[in-house]
Amino acid sequence: MNKVKVVHIVPMLSPGGAERVAVHIVRGLNRQRYDPVVVSFTGRLGCDLDRLLEEAGVEVRYLSKRPGFDHRMYSRLHPVLRDCQPDIVHTHLHVLRYALPSLLLLKRSALLHTVHNLAEREIEPLLRWLQRFALNHGVVPVAVAEEVAVSLGRLYGIQGCPVISNGIPTDYYARPQTPRIEWRAREGFRDEDILFVCVARFAAQKNHALLLRAFAQGPASDPNAHLVLVGEGALQERLKEQAKSFGLTHQVHFLGLRTDIPDVLGAMDVFVLSSDYEGNPLSVMEAMASGLPIVSTAAGGVPDLFESGREGFIVQPGDVQGLSNSMVSLLGNREARQSLGMAAARRARESFDVSTMVRAYEELYENLVDHSHGLSTESTFRESGTPAREVVGSQNR
Repeated sequence: MNKVKVVHIVPMLSPGGAERVAVHIVRGLNRQRYDPVVVSFTGRLGCDLDRLLEEAGVEVRYLSKRPGFDHRMYSRLHPVLRDCQPDIVHTHLHVLRYALPSLLLLKRSALLHTVHNLAEREIEPLLRWLQRFALNHGVVPVAVAEEVAVSLGRLYGIQGCPVISNGIPTDYYARPQTPRIEWRAREGFRDEDILFVCVARFAAQKNHALLLRAFAQGPASDPNAHLVLVGEGALQERLKEQAKSFGLTHQVHFLGLRTDIPDVLGAMDVFVLSSDYEGNPLSVMEAMASGLPIVSTAAGGVPDLFESGREGFIVQPGDVQGLSNSMVSLLGNREARQSLGMAAARRARESFDVSTMVRAYEELYENLVDHSHGLSTESTFRESGTPAREVVGSQNR
């Protein structure tokens, strides 16, 4: 049996959740059946994702995109796809603006696009016409959460979108390499400190400003409480100034971008996420796999990940008092932290392992390859509707 050639296209191999999902997929594919290739628009960034792909023996093509609009991507991507002759092209994030012209020219290739965020947030309004055309004329959309699928119907009129939840290597996060006490001592924390952690880029979507206000209103009154922020981004300096204005310089800690996330999470007590909107955040799954109770806003697919009161607490986006109260309730209750954390770890093992996600994508790939046999992409794009999506159906929900 010939192997199925699968090409994943991402804007860059950066530490973002969508890029990590793409890497998880290609690393997990059955290599006796699938031959994966990753195309990154930018050059090599030195992220751990590059190393993970190298260790898995996955070929990566870097196109050295410049910042901003770069017309060279059209001429650079097409030869790569022509050389690979993919059976499946799987796109992520906002790459269709560059990839669609080449996809229109492909013969006998199945096309799909994973939507990692709410449709209204995935791409700027001026380019939604292109996304609407692609997703309604041959490029099969896959949503990472039910709320994302609903948003595709709301914005583009797409109904019956397959839903494949994100997955993570749960064992990796359940077994940190550095012991909790050792990590804390190295980073300047005491064993009796209660550490709330948020792993997220410093962007408006994540609303760290809300998290800082919630921490200041409640948990910060206990000198043993600390807020640990992991990530980087444009808002970092503004958030540092906000923490300083609250008098929290010694209780709010900016750790920057880290590659030892399992060790970081293993040394924490509670994971907190204050996002205004989300798709299906890997950070929550990773924290649950690490055995942490979760306090999060009900953004995007978060309510599908855990049950409030069982593995943590869910509050409405923007609810600073609810966020603060939930943090305070766990601050002084070690037994609650332990029981909720154990339940979170159990749910992660049962529901979030990367193998489940990979199997779902492999099944989808097989359906798309079977459907595309005898059809050209050009003829698929000329048809009305999305027959490939009808073949996939709702079995991946």
